[in-house]
Amino acid sequence: MSKTILVVDDSASVRQVVGMALRAAGHQIIEAVDGKDALSKLDGRKLHLVICDVNMPNMDGISFVKAMKAKPEYKFTPVLMLTTESEEGKKAEGKAVGAKAWLVKPFKPDILLAAVNKLA
Repeated sequence: MSKTILVVDDSASVRQVVGMALRAAGHQIIEAVDGKDALSKLDGRKLHLVICDVNMPNMDGISFVKAMKAKPEYKFTPVLMLTTESEEGKKAEGKAVGAKAWLVKPFKPDILLAAVNKLA
């Protein structure tokens, strides 16, 4: 079944690779270039999953997830952090704001899809 997934990353190439993998698996993708852009795309439509980078300009991933989870319609939307950050402190910060999973870049598309299938 097709899921709607918001991909938030300031790297166009990462958005492209993630988007290709997800579209090949039959999912609908919404792209955002940073947390601020992603917040503007939260218009009430159902999202099955958010895949979000941590380090981005304007609004980082942790701040975005915190702001997203404050919206009642997105409180229970699962979040997968896809980032170069592997430090335990950052992971704990992500978990504290509501991230359900953490995947470190570079990643293999099949690992990403396995995580998407578990979360979405």
